[in-house]
Amino acid sequence: MTPTIQPTSAAAVTNLDTWTREVVQWHFDPATGTPFWIDRAKTLDFDPLRDIQTYQDLDRFGFFEDEWLRGGPVRRWVPKAYSNKPIFTFETGGSTGVPKSRIAHEDFRIDYEAFSDTLPDEFFPRGVDWLHLGPSGPRRLRLSVEHLAQHRGGICFCVDLDPRWVIKLIKRGDIQEAERYKQHCIDQALTLLKAHEIHCMFTTPKLLEALCEKIDLRKAGIKGIFCGGTEMTPQFHRFAKEELLGDEIYFAPTYGNTLMGLAVHKPFDIADNYAVIYYPPSPRAMIEVVDPDQPTKLVGYGQTGRVRLTTLTKEFFMPRFLERDECEREPPCEKYPWDGVRNVRPFRKFQTTVVEGVY
Repeated sequence: MTPTIQPTSAAAVTNLDTWTREVVQWHFDPATGTPFWIDRAKTLDFDPLRDIQTYQDLDRFGFFEDEWLRGGPVRRWVPKAYSNKPIFTFETGGSTGVPKSRIAHEDFRIDYEAFSDTLPDEFFPRGVDWLHLGPSGPRRLRLSVEHLAQHRGGICFCVDLDPRWVIKLIKRGDIQEAERYKQHCIDQALTLLKAHEIHCMFTTPKLLEALCEKIDLRKAGIKGIFCGGTEMTPQFHRFAKEELLGDEIYFAPTYGNTLMGLAVHKPFDIADNYAVIYYPPSPRAMIEVVDPDQPTKLVGYGQTGRVRLTTLTKEFFMPRFLERDECEREPPCEKYPWDGVRNVRPFRKFQTTVVEGVY
């Protein structure tokens, strides 16, 4: 960390600690709180309302178990303060069994409005229409991209895409049928791009490459693409910028999921050698890189470890969740004065059991 960043980082730490106290008070207060956490407090050897004063104090909760989010009743995750509000339920991909469910009221809108502020208007013009070429169904992503387009004054066109069907095809070895399904999704996108004036889009690395085999996106009028998925590697980053899109289209890599929200990319710098570097939306979510064998300990900057996620919103509190991803720990930068992650990829110990499908 350079001396010019340190004061900003100190402010970020203070902001994170303050927000942590507010979120914990909210979720454990009987007047506003979440049934799951109020019940959970009865089993703890400390009082969250009194003893959680800093972000580091969240270690006292231990690790969040993903099984808590598999199955119902889903309303145990709805804070009492939102009991009469319209509630969404979003699901994870389901590639590792029963999908995890997360309730939401406004978080997906808040997260993507914040992400919108990071997009350059030159390449993501206000008032233009978008294409969402990615997972649909019970996933947060589709509604989030649609809201992003609307927030920026546009309309979003969407395709039908069921990644769980792709996963089934791959698991049974039916690669040809999986390819045909991918082409079915690409055909939908081509129809929309040719029928409407679309200038921005979201898609995944695999689908972006497949789409570019069929159409020149520059000639089609696309100006900005944000792209996310576990296939986002330095090699693909370079391929996308140099071969698929060129300088005319802005390429914004992202790392996100239903449980976290959206981590944004560090502005492109050739000195990073096309590494894909993300920073979480502090203080609403934090990503830490921990020793896989001692996940209470952070690894050093530049070292490889497992992703540990903490989500802190008034809709959803999830401390110290061990993700199925690994990466390198990235130091703060001037724009984002807190830890980031570099080159996120599937956690090596899970690679034989997780099928990524269209991602």
